[in-house]
Amino acid sequence: MNVKPVIAKIRQSRLVKTIWPFIRKIKEYNDRRKSVLRNHILIKYLFKDLFLYFLVSFFFFFMIFFVNQILLDVEKLLAKSAPFVDVMHIMIYSLPFIIAQSAPFATLVGFLMSLGGMMSSNEILIFRAAGLSFFKIFVPVALLGIIISIGSFFVNDYLLPLGTIKYNQLMRKIVNSTPSIELESNSVKHLDSANIVFGNVEGNTVSDIVIIDPKEGEDRLIVAGESVLIGAKEEGVLMQFDMNDATVLTIKSNNRNNYDILRSARTVMNVFDSTFLGSNSQNPREMTTYDLTKRLNEMKSEHSENPSTIRKINLWGMEWHKKFAIPFGSIFFALLAFSMAFLFGKNNGQMIGLFLGLVICVLYWAVQIVGQLLVTKVGLNAFWCIWTPNFLIGGFGLIFLTRLIKK
Repeated sequence: MNVKPVIAKIRQSRLVKTIWPFIRKIKEYNDRRKSVLRNHILIKYLFKDLFLYFLVSFFFFFMIFFVNQILLDVEKLLAKSAPFVDVMHIMIYSLPFIIAQSAPFATLVGFLMSLGGMMSSNEILIFRAAGLSFFKIFVPVALLGIIISIGSFFVNDYLLPLGTIKYNQLMRKIVNSTPSIELESNSVKHLDSANIVFGNVEGNTVSDIVIIDPKEGEDRLIVAGESVLIGAKEEGVLMQFDMNDATVLTIKSNNRNNYDILRSARTVMNVFDSTFLGSNSQNPREMTTYDLTKRLNEMKSEHSENPSTIRKINLWGMEWHKKFAIPFGSIFFALLAFSMAFLFGKNNGQMIGLFLGLVICVLYWAVQIVGQLLVTKVGLNAFWCIWTPNFLIGGFGLIFLTRLIKK
């Protein structure tokens, strides 16, 4: 039986003509719903994969910074017989700094490995065949980068100042109880404007000490024989040097022929805790963004032309910019990872992503350190020195993204 004439008559009927537009709309709605559901599943899969690789990379960088912290601080403290419980607390108070530093690097390496792996296995081709444009693929990448930046900013702005305050308080306590922690045999210690040269250190005894202390108007040189290091006996004093056979030479800066020589069998020199551990007053690393902004505005409102005040404003401004530049570097890294993975991840995308990510992290870290040195040592503008690494990453990300779109 030929059903085509029957179907044609049904389509020509008044009832079918009336309801056919509604049937078409229902069909179009179902097609759109299936497409949205399919896209939602793909985006969810992409988001999960990015987050998984971010976590793996985060723990990798966390362990690197954590071990480095142990080698620098914990080993020295334990070697000097510092209390074990206090050393463990020192490690805990160092965690916010480690977390804040690890997150941006983990974003770059994790995203490069995730997207590079998808590119090599042609999963990105499936995304494109399903109707997802590069922009739609970039949305979860950028969104996760923003989420990581916000979380890192919270750690950098709240937990890091809190950890720094606790860290400094505990270090003062440890040094007060075990002052020899800060001393090493045959070493030079810089204290404010002075430099101290230590001889052989055994416990709390130093074989000989040379102190070079240039001050405004005069230079002072102190040479002493065997000295004993004593814990603090007064508030604000970190330690005392009980020096034997001390000689003090004071020379006038404007007249080198005018000098004084003092000799004593026994001399006591106080070393204030601010000399080793910084001032007791709150420093910018112990402040939140709100408090630091308020303090900077107060310093700027004084309109002081004093070079030391201007330098202090620039140094504090560096800490203010670091509170934003470091955590929000994840956004710039997400942009760079997205474009680089698609351009260079066609073959062995995960390995290439890991290699390129580590190289870029090292370069970024080096530029960041150089920028901070230019602020502290040379006095260059804090904004450009701190944000330049992010601007470079973002610039290369845009260049690679332009090439990707053209392809």
